Amino acid sequence: MKKIILNKTKELFIQMMWELVGSAFVAIGIYNFAVQAKFPMTGFSGIAIILFRFAHMPIGLSIILLNIPVAILCYKLLGKKFLISSLRCMILSSIIIDYVAPLFPVYQGDRLLAALCTGLFGGIGYAIIYTRNSSTGGSDFIIMAVKALKPHLSLGNIAFLSDVGIILIGGILFDDVDGIIYGMIVSLLFAVVVDKMIYGMNYGKVAFIVTKHGRKICKVIDDCCQRGSTILNAQGGYKGDEMQVVMCACSSKEMYQLRKTVKEEDPESFFVIMESHEVHGEGFKMMNIGNVPTAPGESNSFLTFQKKLK
Repeated sequence: MKKIILNKTKELFIQMMWELVGSAFVAIGIYNFAVQAKFPMTGFSGIAIILFRFAHMPIGLSIILLNIPVAILCYKLLGKKFLISSLRCMILSSIIIDYVAPLFPVYQGDRLLAALCTGLFGGIGYAIIYTRNSSTGGSDFIIMAVKALKPHLSLGNIAFLSDVGIILIGGILFDDVDGIIYGMIVSLLFAVVVDKMIYGMNYGKVAFIVTKHGRKICKVIDDCCQRGSTILNAQGGYKGDEMQVVMCACSSKEMYQLRKTVKEEDPESFFVIMESHEVHGEGFKMMNIGNVPTAPGESNSFLTFQKKLK
């Protein structure tokens, strides 16, 4: 019993440390770069910055107040565990924005550089938080809800589309056309960085090896990088010779050694290497965000919710 409690405590501590790191990146991007540059931000952070510039309302406090109704609406869809983790992360990021970030220097240089730094820091922060099965609340709840209902859409693309409206409103209110452009740059960077960090975890390569010695090649692959492989029966298009195609998915680092070893075993083999943006299964990391399935065929806890909508 003590061991179980200790493991859960350790898991919670690690979770909170990652949330703290992610929240720090987000806070630096928002307060130390975006606010001073005065361009529209994305999500609820963007709305909070509008309130800050109009009424000098603390950004962190605004984010918390805006989150309350959204959190209640999304509770059933995203699950209790994800909601609690998100609320904890939201409070952490809000405290850092209001009380910790002001202790550090605020960038007052070129607006384009500020936009790039905002997108980079914010994207890294949000990606860290998302990969820990959490969020900073606000528009994140809405993004995750859309992801739940439309699993084929990437998080970065959903975030970009959801933020365009807020950026336009902020630019119009402050009569700042340049600000809209910078806001779009920030939103695009968010999408790119988040997608690269999240989906890069499952990034790899797929090799198709055309050979007459399929079994030998499979053994070479197993000895070389301990990866599974699949033999597909094939036929040459010109002479009609019976051939075999060995398919193997592996990481980018393993592909060089695999290609070298296979060529040594069968110099006449025909080798095709393709990029694979996501590889799921044994030997590759898998990630769930909230209750969102990461690949087709996984259990979807939102089917009941979708039926109710219909």
